[in-house]
Amino acid sequence: MKTLLLSLSSLIATTLFAADSPPVGAAAPDFSLPDASGKTQSLSQYKGKYVVLEWFSPDCPFVKKHYGSGNMQKLQGEYTGKGVVWLTIDSNAPGYEGNLSPEQAQKVMKDWNTKQTALLLDPDGKVGRSYSARSTPHMFVINPEGKIIYEGAIDSNGSASPADIPMSTNYVKVALNESMSGKPVSKDNTRPYGCSVKYK
Repeated sequence: MKTLLLSLSSLIATTLFAADSPPVGAAAPDFSLPDASGKTQSLSQYKGKYVVLEWFSPDCPFVKKHYGSGNMQKLQGEYTGKGVVWLTIDSNAPGYEGNLSPEQAQKVMKDWNTKQTALLLDPDGKVGRSYSARSTPHMFVINPEGKIIYEGAIDSNGSASPADIPMSTNYVKVALNESMSGKPVSKDNTRPYGCSVKYK
């Protein structure tokens, strides 16, 4: 029953939000958001760098799959170490599952030992909607020219089981490695899986 419910949650996440995300090859919509410490972070300030956007909910079992196993922290650490900017975004509305206050966001970062550049708070969902982010996680990779080069799922296995991670293709990792090596991204768009972003 639990597996069925998780599968239904994933299905809802991918079907509820009808709007399309900005297409691969398009300019990534600029934004400014406060991070967990109250500092404003803008996408435009990172022009000239690779940027990963990761939509986030600490209560989502699909997010916990990647953080509980250390998979997301490993990815964050590996690529921020290579100069990639990693922005985690919480677009869940106040009063809904997954919404974080600045204090709660700081606690999650500490307790989960996260390695992103910043955890950004988008409680009114404006930035999430501009990207049509519909699930947690929903991933975007942006190149130094500010163009989206990957959009979709973090990997090829839409289960909530950490045991499936070693057998999965990590699309974010592949996209970054190919693009940073001067190659075109071989799989630049996939169907995201996870829990629905809880917009107000």
